[in-house]
Amino acid sequence: MKKGTSILQRVAKGALIGLGAVLPGISGGVLCVVFGIYEPLMRLLSDPLRRWREGLRTLWPVLLGAALGFLGVARVLGFFLERYPDRSVCLFAGLIAGMLPSLLRQAGERGRSRGAWTALAVAAAGMLGLLAGLRALRIDMQQDTAAYVLCGFCAAMSVVVPGMSFSTLLMPLGLYGPFVAGLGHMEMKVLGPAVLGALAGMALLPGAVARLMEAHYTVAMHALTGVVCAATVWMIPFEGFASGMDAFLGNLLCLVLGALCAMLLERFNRSVKIPR
Repeated sequence: MKKGTSILQRVAKGALIGLGAVLPGISGGVLCVVFGIYEPLMRLLSDPLRRWREGLRTLWPVLLGAALGFLGVARVLGFFLERYPDRSVCLFAGLIAGMLPSLLRQAGERGRSRGAWTALAVAAAGMLGLLAGLRALRIDMQQDTAAYVLCGFCAAMSVVVPGMSFSTLLMPLGLYGPFVAGLGHMEMKVLGPAVLGALAGMALLPGAVARLMEAHYTVAMHALTGVVCAATVWMIPFEGFASGMDAFLGNLLCLVLGALCAMLLERFNRSVKIPR
């Protein structure tokens, strides 16, 4: 009985992690840390050939729950993005903005230096410049196999890098809506490439991220914060705000609600004792 309960609890934790991985503004990696799953998962991914038996024995309920949570919420998100695009994006932008203080606090856990602030500013400027260049050149990401491999890779990144939400990268490129809609409808043209991208990310990122964080944690985390700040500002539909008072108030309300929800989630995260 105890064993069954333990498995159910781990499936439930995995479902919440999968939910966090796909919801804009929430990082699956942060929830992995909160639930005490991040370290064993990184141990498994950093040396899968030697640790796969031990890791899967412990983590298979979590992985199953994560898949259920990730795919289950995608259909709902796809519906709202299609029916209420501007308000949905404003809600998501508010969620991400509300998480920024937490991300900045996490970036400063080992102190702050002039180089760290420089990295934040350069990363933010670089991200804005990249997005502005793509728009000026009218380069749209094609919704093809390569794009969905990228989506899967970014989804893996949101688990491996605590604080990173893959929606932050995909929304400015116009890929987030089609990606979650395709997942929600279990379209193989989306699901297949996404799985390949996620597997590639899980294989390549853990070791590289571990080395980067060990050697340059403060600078790397501040640069990540700069990317998130720039992408969040870019995704806000400013033209929608100018289309009328109703649109302005509705979008503003969604921004505020998103930020409040993120703050409440952060308060919950800080109140939860992370199991060791």
